Formats: sequence, structure tokens, C-alpha cells
Amino acid sequence: MDALVTGGAGFIGSHLCEHLLALGHRVTVLDDLSTGSYENIAPLLDHPGMRFELGSILDEDALERALEGVDSVFHLAAAVGVELIVERPLEGLATNVRGSEIVLEHAHRHAARVLVTSTSEIYGKNSSDSLSEDDDRILGSPLKSRWSYSEAKAIEEILAYTYWRSKSLPTVIVRLFNTVGPRQSDRYGMVLPRFVRQALLGAPLAVHGDGSQTRCFCYVGDVVPALVRLMEHPEAYGRVFNLGSTEEVSVDELARRVIAATGSSSKVRYVPYDEAYEEGFEDMPRRVPDTARVRSLIGFEPSVDLDGIIAHLVAHERSTRPGGQAGKGPSCQQPRQGPAGSRGGSPAQA
Repeated sequence: MDALVTGGAGFIGSHLCEHLLALGHRVTVLDDLSTGSYENIAPLLDHPGMRFELGSILDEDALERALEGVDSVFHLAAAVGVELIVERPLEGLATNVRGSEIVLEHAHRHAARVLVTSTSEIYGKNSSDSLSEDDDRILGSPLKSRWSYSEAKAIEEILAYTYWRSKSLPTVIVRLFNTVGPRQSDRYGMVLPRFVRQALLGAPLAVHGDGSQTRCFCYVGDVVPALVRLMEHPEAYGRVFNLGSTEEVSVDELARRVIAATGSSSKVRYVPYDEAYEEGFEDMPRRVPDTARVRSLIGFEPSVDLDGIIAHLVAHERSTRPGGQAGKGPSCQQPRQGPAGSRGGSPAQA
């Protein structure tokens, strides 16, 4: 495989690059580093199968250079995370809609198959027991910036599917449900790495709302191989797949499990949504995927449970930041905001 990974310097993108190189594939990364991090891919740049192109998916010249010799495109570049979408909605719309259209059109010219990473945000306020790929979308007012992300990713899915139907471009759509793991930023609403960093500093863990909302978290080491298998499977083209864990946990319980895993003296602090995001912000009480389709096609089953994920994140944070032991009290500083990955899955606490 000669693969292009858009957003390859981001959280999931960098793990995907590592996996592809380990399998013997050649990899090109296109990233403008606006939310991705050069440090995420720096260890890979000496690999003979690795190439890095600095640029945006909105820059057609940069995209053309990146597509040279490519037969497969993993399209991960996106404005992601609820905080970024609320703060910069126009940027999110341009990247997620216009950027995806450009990627699909140029991939078609190069006869390269495309895997598009979408999001569980597609389902909006639908809180069914187990969300299947064919379930209805339930959204709030289009004037609420929260829903612009869902709308933009829906258009991206429509574009990918239409290129498959109308132009025979092999496309796969994957809806990610809260992918987490090492190198994920705590910026832009990514709840689990934020909890881990707050706990290691002894700072209060900020739970938005009352914490009763439930989510499912899947380890990046389980997600990335599934993306590659879906790209390589001919029966995946023209279809959409949920990808994530079905292990459900409330955000309040998640905070308490992080505190226990770190041995921290941190307390839980409840923050109203209006304070955390914007006035009138809407949240979903529940979001659990039905993964029968991806399990049937490629045998996908997460191998790391939530406690294992938390342990991985704690170990990674302790190994990468000085004095990363659990804090002893509220006098510790608040976590410093670092650069975000180009994609961190769907908003974890949204």
C-alpha cells in the first residue's frame, strides 16, 4: 500500500502511520500542524517508507504533491472536538466540508481508494440503547454551533458515498466513538486525557453537567488496525461502519476511576454546560454504538477495556512529563494546554 494519511501528525493519524509502516506499507503524511504536532511523527521521519508534506487539505497544490504515487487515502484531517467547533465554527465548516470535497475529488483523479473517518456526533441527540449505522439523526437548531460539526460530517459522508455511487470511487466511511490513548491532547473537549492530567497534578477533575451522561471509549491500538482492515476489504466500499467499544461508563464514574488509578487526592468539580461551552449548549445523555456490522465483516473486538485504557494513559503521562506523579492537593497547578492532535475521535464529553 502507498498510503496518504491526511492529518497524519494528529493523535490517531500518528498511530496509524506507525502501524502502516510496521506492516511494510509506504506512508505520506499531509498536515498543516494547526492542531497536529510535529513531535507525534518526528520519530518516524527517518523511516525509508515515510514522507511528510507540510500543508493543508485546502491547499490543492500541497494535496497534489502528497498524492503522488498514492493508491490509498486515509482521510483523518478535520477540525475536531466540541470546544474547537464552538469557538471556531467557520474554520470547522471549511475544513470538514470543503476540505473533504477537495480530498475526494483529487483522490478520484489519482484512482486512489479513500477511507473517511466520521464521528458518532452524526447521531446527534439520538440516545438509543445501541446506535446502528442506519439509525436516524436527531439534531438541535442549526443556529447552535454545537450541531455544525455533526452537519459538516454528514455532508462529508454524503460526498464520500456519492463519489462511490456516481463515480465508482472506492470509499469507506467509519464513525469513530471516542478513540483514546497516548498522545491524545486534553484540549478541545477530550475528556479522558484531561482527567488523567488533572489527576496527576492533584487538580480538580472538571465534570461537565451532573456527570450522569454515559460514553464508550475505545483504545487507539484497537481502532487503527481496524481502519487498515476496512480499507483493504473490498466488501467495505460504499458502506459505513461504527467503530468503538460498547463498554459504557458515566462521566462521573470515569472521573472517579481515573482518581483511583492515579492514586490522586483530586476531587470532582461539576461545571455547568453554559460555563464550559456556551449558553444553551445541548448534550446527549447516552451514546453507545452497535458494532455488529464491523464485527461481522472483519471480526473487530476491542482487546483493551476501560481500566486498561486508563492504565495506558497514566503510564504514558508519567513517562513523558517531569514529576508526573499523582498530586497531593489542590495547590498543584492546573494542566497546561498543549497542542491537539488533528483528530481525536468524536468529542468525548459532548
